[in-house]
Formats: sequence, structure tokens, C-alpha cells
Amino acid sequence: MGGMQILTTVVRIYNPDFRGARRATRRQICFDGRPFPHYDNGMNEADFVFRGDLSQFLPLRLRGEVVRVAFEDHQTVKHLIESLGIPHVEIGEILANRAPVGPAYRPGNEDRIEVRPPAHGCPIEPRFVLDNHLGRLAASLRMLGFDCLYQNDFEDSQMAGLLADDPRILLTRDRRLLMRNAVQFGYCVRSLEPDVQLREVVRRFDLSGRVTPFRRCLRCNSLLQPVAKVEVLDRLEPKTKLYYDEFRICRTCDQVYWKGSHFERMQELVAEVSSQSK
Repeated sequence: MGGMQILTTVVRIYNPDFRGARRATRRQICFDGRPFPHYDNGMNEADFVFRGDLSQFLPLRLRGEVVRVAFEDHQTVKHLIESLGIPHVEIGEILANRAPVGPAYRPGNEDRIEVRPPAHGCPIEPRFVLDNHLGRLAASLRMLGFDCLYQNDFEDSQMAGLLADDPRILLTRDRRLLMRNAVQFGYCVRSLEPDVQLREVVRRFDLSGRVTPFRRCLRCNSLLQPVAKVEVLDRLEPKTKLYYDEFRICRTCDQVYWKGSHFERMQELVAEVSSQSK
């Protein structure tokens, strides 16, 4: 379901500061940098320029360079960009010889293709699915009030199936997963730090004005409901019974919440994220 096709792409590297100068090396690469054994001199060629932070997805030696790509007539610009390691969900505007084109455009020989990252904003209702390496990010987004599906044992095929039936924004650090055909909306999380990841996602999808904190269960994603203290009294620690009177409960997983010792820090994070600009 939603399989990913990895296409072989022939690449020659140009130095953008010296347009007439060609590096002596010529090699054929896939997006993960593996070498391939042959080069077809009869193929078409086009120059690709990547704007913003898109060059971070390229193999190290291609970053910051004009990349000359050899290709076959049937290959689309989307396939060529993905073959260099950039998932289609990370592609914004594409210009061919300064004219806007779509991902299905088939480049011509000697085209100059400029690829820009997506503009900040949310293309659909901000509902997410996160892979099994982003548990803390899932909890933080739920804290902000966003609908997030997450399991620590999610398989790639499961997430692809979910997205086919229920369009959501996929958050992952796995570029191969983002290249699946079933993925219409997504983001490749750059940082390894959960708080930085949260700021990334809020900025990328312009979520600061849509925060409705402390209304979802951090464990299971269900909406919380107020509950009388007497109903949960037997589940509380002695100091919690003494100092707190306002409680909420998740009727799905039965988790109880109150404004405990971590609440102040959570409020600070919510305030910071809510005021974050693009």
C-alpha cells in the first residue's frame, strides 16, 4: 500500500560560484549516496537549485551546489527531487525556467529547475500522526490541544493505512516513510530535542494561534472531562488530597490530571509556543 519507488539519478556537481567550471568527478547516486555502476551519455540533463533548508536533505557533497541531473523522458520532477533525498511533502513551489510547474511536470533537456520549501501554514485541519520515535513530541502537541495519533509500536504500513483512510499530517524523521504515496501531508522533524521539535512543528504549520491547552489526555489523546474530587479521592496521594481541589479525568484510559508540580513549567512552554511567530 502506498509504495515508494526509488529512482536511479545521474548527478554531476557544479560550483554555483563558477558557472563555467565543472568539477572533474562524475558519479551516479541514489538519494542515500550509494554508487551505481553506469552512466548513459544519451540521457537528458537539467540543473536543479534547492532553496531554503532543502539542501540539508542532499548528500553532503551536493549541499550548496547547483546539481546537474541526468534523467529519462518519462521521469517527473517529483521523482527526480525525491531520488535526491527530498520527500515530496517538503517540496513547495517548483519553477522550471522561472515558470511555476507542478510535481507531475516532466523536465526538458537543459531545463533549470528551482525548488523551494513549503510556505509556513497548515494545509488541512491540524491533526497529526507521529511515528514511534516521537513520543515526547506527541505528548507535547496533545498538551497544546492537538489531535495526535501515536503508538510506541507503530509500523510504517500501519501509519500508511491510517493516512489512506483518515488524512492527517505525518510527523517523522524517516524520509523513506514520507516518500510513500499514501502520505499527502507531512514534515520531516529536524531536531532530536523534544522541545525544539515542538517549536519546529508549531512554526512550520503556524499553530501558535490554534493552541487550546490542557484539554487532551497526554496518554491516549482523548478529550478530558472535569471530575469531582470525591470521585477520585481514593486514587490520590496524601499531599495531592491536601493541596489540590480541581481535577480532570480521561474517560477512555481513566487517567486523572491536576495542576501539579509540573504545571508551571508546562504553562511557560504553552505561553512561549502560543506567542511564537512564523
